[in-house]
Amino acid sequence: MAVSASPPTTASRADYERVEEQWQQEQQRESRRRLLWTLFGAFLLALYPLIDSYFNIGWLGSWIAILIFVMLAMGLNVVVGYAGLLDLGYVAFFVIGAYSAAFLTSPSSVFVQKGWVPEFLQSFWPAMAISWVSAAVFGVLLGAPTLRLRGDYLAIVTLGFGEIVPDFFTNAEDITNGPRGIGQIAGPPSIPLPGGGEISFETTDQWNWFWLILVVGLFSLFLITRLYDSRLGRAWQAIREDEIAAASMGINPVATKLLAFALGASFSGFAGSIYAGYVGVVYPDQFQFSVSIIILAMVILGGIGNVYGAIAGGLIIGSFDRILAEALNTPLHWLGDLLGWEFLQTHSLAQDRFLIFGLALVLIMLLRPGGLFPSERRRAEMQPDDEDISMQEHQRLYDLQAEQESMQEGRA
Repeated sequence: MAVSASPPTTASRADYERVEEQWQQEQQRESRRRLLWTLFGAFLLALYPLIDSYFNIGWLGSWIAILIFVMLAMGLNVVVGYAGLLDLGYVAFFVIGAYSAAFLTSPSSVFVQKGWVPEFLQSFWPAMAISWVSAAVFGVLLGAPTLRLRGDYLAIVTLGFGEIVPDFFTNAEDITNGPRGIGQIAGPPSIPLPGGGEISFETTDQWNWFWLILVVGLFSLFLITRLYDSRLGRAWQAIREDEIAAASMGINPVATKLLAFALGASFSGFAGSIYAGYVGVVYPDQFQFSVSIIILAMVILGGIGNVYGAIAGGLIIGSFDRILAEALNTPLHWLGDLLGWEFLQTHSLAQDRFLIFGLALVLIMLLRPGGLFPSERRRAEMQPDDEDISMQEHQRLYDLQAEQESMQEGRA
């Protein structure tokens, strides 16, 4: 005799609604907490130009480059951390964003000289928007042929893409001027102020560039956090955990992966256009494969899947690469003079930066596999549910072969 399932009672519905309401309230509190910490950190960063000028530190230019790399780390975290797609050619989208701005705004650009670029697009802000779109389009072009690839195979394809794009800009001399690059790239127009003053964005106006990059970075952070909390963000997480199970639940893996590639690449286009406007010149040697490795190291060190971890990793690695590596040379040379070691007297830590990055990643994988600040989901995966499971994970496996050998020795 078949037994039909009883309909849910009023009490069960009330319990479900109460649990859902509690979860929503907890999420709102967590969002407010993250917002307050983000605003507090941005406020402290915004004060740095004043501190740098007052104490005559001279690191402001280095911090501008660090913030650009932090934006790149946030974008790569969308692809690697959220969707679980290992991308080793992320520098390609950085190149595309930078050269898109150069093609549109530089007087030495072939497209500008032939009149193919309308005058209203020969400005920083429209070029920045087009760089964002062009990087996203190339993200889709990269993602489309790789939809069936996973793991190492996907990494190899993206690695090839990251090598092909800079080589293309090197060899296409008729369009890109080859290794000489493109100069005279336009920055943001000056903003007039009451009283005859203005906010200019020349290369020497580092204060204004620092605050501009900080604002764009906060805007990028807002977009990424909203994406993570959206239905698309949950689809990315489902694809990362189990693509087959996600597809069986109605998630379109093709569209989800393409959106991950496109949106992750678009933030690299953002950073590329700002970088081109700041330095005023772009050439292929600025975009080596090592840039992709550094950005990936930032994401892994900070914590894959956590945008705030990617920011922390970017600040740590960027500050060492741009500031500490040079600052530590003074005590290193002093130690060499004290010990009489000629090697330490002349050695520069900047030459060992990739060695240090590699050692840091090895230590992170051994001590904190999820990174310094992993996402809540990854932290839960790394930690056992209870003490019994933890004991079983650390328990030595039973060695049957060793037991048999000991028994044979006892019989002999």
